[in-house]
Amino acid sequence: MAARSHPTARQVRLGSELRKLREAAGLKSREVAAFLNTTPAQMSQVEAGIAAVSAERIRRLAAHCACADEVFIDALAAMAGDRTRGWWEDYRRLLPPVFMDSAEAEHHAKFLREIAITRIPGLLQTPDYSRAVFAYMNPELPENEVALRVEHRMRRRAVIEGDNPTPYEAIIHEVALRLRVSDRESSRAQLRQILDMVEQGHASVRVIPIDQDGFAGSGASMVYVGGPLPRLDTGVRDSPTGAAFIDGESQLARLRALIRRVESASLDSGASRDFIHRLAKEL
Repeated sequence: MAARSHPTARQVRLGSELRKLREAAGLKSREVAAFLNTTPAQMSQVEAGIAAVSAERIRRLAAHCACADEVFIDALAAMAGDRTRGWWEDYRRLLPPVFMDSAEAEHHAKFLREIAITRIPGLLQTPDYSRAVFAYMNPELPENEVALRVEHRMRRRAVIEGDNPTPYEAIIHEVALRLRVSDRESSRAQLRQILDMVEQGHASVRVIPIDQDGFAGSGASMVYVGGPLPRLDTGVRDSPTGAAFIDGESQLARLRALIRRVESASLDSGASRDFIHRLAKEL
């Protein structure tokens, strides 16, 4: 079990699932450690994502915990055996870890659903829009730091534009579409890009008009990342300290219910496309 100094969000998630598996069986960490011929301290590191664990040990642990969900255990074993070093690793020591965690989560996603209330989703942003957002949110960033963030964000689009694209659906509020984070021309280009990406089949977009009655979801912004099975889905929401990765079963259920409520307030895809066309002409 090799130790890691900086576990990724995905590695932490695997450890968390193993801890929940143990706790559901009513076992103490020291009991599982003895069964796996390791120490309680090492087991704690595994459950924190700090230490690696083999697929074989995960299967032994599952059997010891009387877990008969083979699909779930196969998914955990696959996570443990994954050695992917994606393009985001180029930025590992150049940008905060959340940038890598988000890109890795998108890479492994079976589907992506996003709710955006005040800002265009990152996967749909133009370089100008992205640059304006990063520079505004942290005006002390030097230009080369801003450029790195923009470059990373543009490379993230590979997940929906590549040879094997991940299904991506975005629900965007009119507020986000109308806010000019830069100038009029940049805003017009941003709306055109959304329409182009929809037309090319890279994204499905629905719009919530500002005059929609009964919409109280001003804080609903999030990304919902589909896992290999629903219990391994992940919600990602902004927090004061950065992105918060949500994986609790009841929390995920609430996020799924929130998506359904927000979606019910949005226009269908055709009406949304026409809506964005009209906005672009108004600029």
